[in-house]
Amino acid sequence: MADITRQIHERAKARGGRIVLSEGEDSRMLVAARTLVDRDVCEVTLVGDATTVTDAARDAGISLDGVTVTDPKQHERKAEFADTLLELRKKKGMTAEQAAEAAMDPLIAAALMVRLGDGTATVGGAVHATRDVVRAALWCLGIAPGVSVVSGAFLMVVPDFLGSGEEKALFFADSGVVPDPDAAQLASIAVASADTFSKLTGEEARVAMLSFSTKGSASHEDVDKVIEATRLAKEMSPDMCIDGELQADAALVSSVGKSKAPGSPVAGEANVLVFPDLGAGNIGYKLVQRLAKAAALGPILQGLSKPAHDLSRGCSANDIVDMAAIALCMV
Repeated sequence: MADITRQIHERAKARGGRIVLSEGEDSRMLVAARTLVDRDVCEVTLVGDATTVTDAARDAGISLDGVTVTDPKQHERKAEFADTLLELRKKKGMTAEQAAEAAMDPLIAAALMVRLGDGTATVGGAVHATRDVVRAALWCLGIAPGVSVVSGAFLMVVPDFLGSGEEKALFFADSGVVPDPDAAQLASIAVASADTFSKLTGEEARVAMLSFSTKGSASHEDVDKVIEATRLAKEMSPDMCIDGELQADAALVSSVGKSKAPGSPVAGEANVLVFPDLGAGNIGYKLVQRLAKAAALGPILQGLSKPAHDLSRGCSANDIVDMAAIALCMV
């Protein structure tokens, strides 16, 4: 385990809480639940059909001692779950019958548990698509005050940053949710990313608003969007250390930053990289993950009123444990 990841786990353990794993019937969720409880990181609730979860655990030789199993179809608060969902969604046309049925969906039930105080955060997506995880979170938890958009990010742990031999944490956003954010959305993503990065690492965020231009080296409407987003982000969070527009090398390499953006508080020192669109962000994190052999922790959903995180359907049990720790740190 990388030092940065270990520190996140230590912070999560110190905070404590209850993680609601929404896909309790999956064997990886069972292993993750056992690991979290055995390491005394937090309490765990597995959501799913009680018999199926119990049988799957027995077949895998995994003890459920200390783990809560919740079947949304039999939960003593299922009527309250349905009423809560109806209240949240009736303006969108949801009926009482639809709410009662939807509240039994494990993803939605897990998010409702977090909303109603039966959990600190929820993690899912090992067997469900990202759109389903995000929809459940938006329906049941909603967007945090002062945030205009939910975004997806990755904490990249680079083992040998720029050949220094030292490990470095970088935060890449948006790399998972918003295809083409406008300037206001990009600014909101920047503010949320700075907050998330600091909560996870304990470091001050130094936010670079990335572009193919550095300080007017190119002229294009896409560059204008980044410039405007930087201005808006500064208005939203005046104390945040942020600069843009910056090319990636100017943001990360000290000598290049001094040459291309002299006097910038961020150039050459950035640890939070805000990409101009999802294409750039998604490609960027995958390149760093593969070419620099970086650990990519995420996708981390940010901008929600309470933590809810997505998983890759190819995730391991260790990935689930990592995301649970990240979720606890974001409370």
